[in-house]
Amino acid sequence: MTCVTHMWSYNPESHYTPGTSLVGFKVDASDGHIGKVDEATEEVGSSYIVVDTGPWIFGKHVLLPAGTVVRVDMKEETINVSLTKDQIKESPEYVEDKHRGDAAYRDQLGQYYGRDHS
Repeated sequence: MTCVTHMWSYNPESHYTPGTSLVGFKVDASDGHIGKVDEATEEVGSSYIVVDTGPWIFGKHVLLPAGTVVRVDMKEETINVSLTKDQIKESPEYVEDKHRGDAAYRDQLGQYYGRDHS
């Protein structure tokens, strides 16, 4: 199980360069393309990306903690995440007005993404 406290920080092996805007980057799950980054933060201990899934999940937005980012390809402007399409599709609903300050909502997301889905 991934430690929930590290779920909100970019993995050093992801090749993410602090200060780089990820907005507009394509996002690929472990089993295919899921959308593009609509919003991204690099706040210490609370970093995330918000992905617009477009028609794939009928325009749904999903919030993915930075700890799910496996690799950032700056040249190709692509982000690879450690989750499958189904894991992302079944994720807790993205609630735009809660994701910035609601600790319980953050905990819910961290617990979902931090657990073993196999």
